[in-house]
Amino acid sequence: MSMSVVTALVRNLITVPAAVLRSHMAKDAEVLALRHENAVLRRQIARVRYEPADRIWLAVLSGLVPRERWRQVFAVTPTTLLAWHRQLVAGKWTFTSRRRPGRPRTAPTIRQLILRLAQENSSWGHRRIQGELARLGHPIAPSTVWQILQDAGIDPAPQRSGPTWRQFLKAQAHGILAADFLHLDTISLQRLYALVFIEHGTRRAHLAGVTAHPTAQWTAQQARNLTMTLGCRMDSLRFLLRDRDTKYTRTFDAVFKADDVEILLSPPRAPRANAICERVVGTLRREVLDRILIYNEAHAVAVMTQYIRHYNRHRPHQSRQQLPPDRPESPAPVTVTDLQTHGIRRRSVLGGLINEYHHAA
Repeated sequence: MSMSVVTALVRNLITVPAAVLRSHMAKDAEVLALRHENAVLRRQIARVRYEPADRIWLAVLSGLVPRERWRQVFAVTPTTLLAWHRQLVAGKWTFTSRRRPGRPRTAPTIRQLILRLAQENSSWGHRRIQGELARLGHPIAPSTVWQILQDAGIDPAPQRSGPTWRQFLKAQAHGILAADFLHLDTISLQRLYALVFIEHGTRRAHLAGVTAHPTAQWTAQQARNLTMTLGCRMDSLRFLLRDRDTKYTRTFDAVFKADDVEILLSPPRAPRANAICERVVGTLRREVLDRILIYNEAHAVAVMTQYIRHYNRHRPHQSRQQLPPDRPESPAPVTVTDLQTHGIRRRSVLGGLINEYHHAA
């Protein structure tokens, strides 16, 4: 109850003792005057607006006045008075102290886990997710899981899209070979094109060739040379990821299909679909091509071949626990050496453009 309602009720209650102490004649005269004033107001006002305190006060007084007199005493109908009285009774008997709380809300950590399971497993429906939660010690109703997924805008399992490119590439990394062209300009402003391949599983890069005129026949021949270089490693490859460049013809694809390698085409203008190969191209530019002047094709082949040898044998890779591609994935633990007794030797690559460091023998 607000402070204004309480104030109005107190003001009305103060007038009760004064009315009781008056004489009967004075009270009768006052009642007649109030009735006449009430009749005059009824003729002038179509509808009277009552505050909450006025409704409570009239509802309380209605218990002291006989019901057959309500129509003459009060400016509202008996039905309205009864409705006000019911509201007064309902406000008193709310049973707030004995009310039990409803079902508690799902913990935010459980909601995050449900959304994580749905995002990481596109084929799982709400019942499969509910079963996994129960196995992890978090029993929850399937309908609750469904509602959380619905609120997050996640469609049911059969209607969800397939795995993203990132999920697909990660799951198939050891069987994917990616190809891409990069261009570079010589000191005489002649544009050259280099064809680069990379194995997703090991991050091992391969330079297929460099030319100023990358025709479809030249590209197909570089593919043949690469398959001969890889040799038995071709047996572990299942996919070739490439873009839709016109230099990749049916002859180019046939070279890999002969080794049961399926061709995957990235969407148009979607370099992120071939992100690993694009990353290698960016590394080549940042670490070598943007820091050295290229004279001709032979010079470009020599520079890139030397860098790719460094890239495969020495350069650490974050995705392989700081190991180069030619190192095994589970090497022996590195022994901590004393730098005062074991020195570090530097080996220059590309005339000091890149340095490699080894323990002195």
